[in-house]
Amino acid sequence: MRLSRYYVPTLKESPADAEVISHKLLLRAGMIRKLTSGIYCYLPLGLRSINKVSQIVREEMSRAGALEVLLPMVQPASLWQETGRWDYYGKELLRFNDRHDRDYCLGPTHEEVITDLVRGETRSYKQLPLNLYQIQTKFRDEIRPRFGLMRGREFIMKDGYSFDRDEKGAEESYRAMFEAYKKTFARIGLRFKPVQADSGAIGGDFSHEFMVLAKTGEDTLASCTACEFAANLEKARVTVPEGEDMTRADCPTLERVAAADARTIDKACAALGTSPDKFIKALLLVVDGDRPVAALVRGDRELNEVKLRNLVGGNDIEFADAAVIRRLTGASGEFAGPVGLAEDIPMYADNELRLATDWTARDNAPDTLLRHLSLGRDCRIDKFADLRTIEPSDPCPECGGAIEFTEGIEVGHVFKLGLKYSAKMDATFLDENGDSKPMVMGCYGIGVSRIVAAAIEQNNDENGCCFPPSIAPYEVCLISLAGADEDVAAKAEELYANITDMGVDVAFDERGERPGVKFAEADLVGYPMQLVLGGKSFEKGIIEAKDRKTSEKTELPLDGFAEAFAAWRAEVWSRWGLEL
Repeated sequence: MRLSRYYVPTLKESPADAEVISHKLLLRAGMIRKLTSGIYCYLPLGLRSINKVSQIVREEMSRAGALEVLLPMVQPASLWQETGRWDYYGKELLRFNDRHDRDYCLGPTHEEVITDLVRGETRSYKQLPLNLYQIQTKFRDEIRPRFGLMRGREFIMKDGYSFDRDEKGAEESYRAMFEAYKKTFARIGLRFKPVQADSGAIGGDFSHEFMVLAKTGEDTLASCTACEFAANLEKARVTVPEGEDMTRADCPTLERVAAADARTIDKACAALGTSPDKFIKALLLVVDGDRPVAALVRGDRELNEVKLRNLVGGNDIEFADAAVIRRLTGASGEFAGPVGLAEDIPMYADNELRLATDWTARDNAPDTLLRHLSLGRDCRIDKFADLRTIEPSDPCPECGGAIEFTEGIEVGHVFKLGLKYSAKMDATFLDENGDSKPMVMGCYGIGVSRIVAAAIEQNNDENGCCFPPSIAPYEVCLISLAGADEDVAAKAEELYANITDMGVDVAFDERGERPGVKFAEADLVGYPMQLVLGGKSFEKGIIEAKDRKTSEKTELPLDGFAEAFAAWRAEVWSRWGLEL
């Protein structure tokens, strides 16, 4: 590819609305352009990287026995209504009507469509297992699209689906995809970690996320320094130390204390002469817009809303606003207390609260606090459960080791769906005995366009991108500094042809730009290997080679270039932990 004939509209400055480094560099390097909020055009360099990611995905899916299909992006509402997700998915689902006033949506995911396809074609156990995938555009109407390709509304995704006869087969399919994902991300050249995760809107009873480790990641991961445990904060279990159940222990009589200025927990504790770890927060939440629940956690802990939602069931959960708190408790409208809540409001308490008594808390009467609170005596607890977010001071839930937090970017997610979709959509088969059974399903997603952004988040410096050679737009940038020297220009043309004949994709910068411009743009785009040929190097019989990742420079001989270049190229790949 000759840069003189290529479309690379680079920018010297980052646009004002670009926040994270990948967004800035993708725009500056001329790889994407914003069309509207959360929707981008992929320019030639950006699309080449996306296509390279897609090719690696396809190769690993093929090795794992998955077959590629392509499903419609436009989906009829009737399929989503079969599973109940037409209402559950909420405003992220972009709905519209055709000219016949029929309801449709743009696909954010394709569980319903693939299940409908398979149920219409699969009749016998002999046709299973089946694993189908696609690489296609998705649309999710994010309320706050941001960070460029990291969280857009329209994006390119690989989504795959497995169909098995039973749980054992589904486990095997899940494990096969789990291992295929590990190979995929390793081949791309990413530093990643699989973590236990919540299944969210997709559903199912078990899932793992694949996280690219990067300081700018939106997600926080909890992992053990002593074992293989890793989970996102929504999923990470909290274990409490062994101890006596104190909920029924003796406690002084409950006492109400006036406190006019106790809007924060710190002020409430100061008024009571106690500390947040002796205080109970009573939090009111609403499930699916109309079902109130109460959750109790220690004053110095954070409620994990996902854990509570999974415990009580339902699709959506949010904190009650002041008007709802006032209506349900008679309190001032800002805070709730755990004593005297209506019988029809279920109350759940975090496991940690079993281990002590004589608590302090807010009261539902205005400007009043509680002292000497006993959960077993003064409250109606429906259930104790793991309700809080794990903290670095907590032990590993699997081995008791130390927990550390790291930041990550989700680039893949595998789900064990079970019968969630097949049972609702009557996707069945006949077993060996002629009995009808529902197919057991799995779901497997990879954010193809997001991977390009995540790779930049993980690999960049002050000069631009540092692409892994496996997904760089072009592996090599050959820079000619020939000027008016016809001999140098001719040699550069010869090298361009030689590298191309070796099967290596090369961007040939033969433009009449100043050397500094060429070097800066090569660094900005992040070509993993740079080759520079000028008059002085030509006279010395060498070409200057630079490894973009390490900035290490070396000299390759022009006489015997092919062999020297092949050896150097293998070294560059090996520094990324990659094999040619």
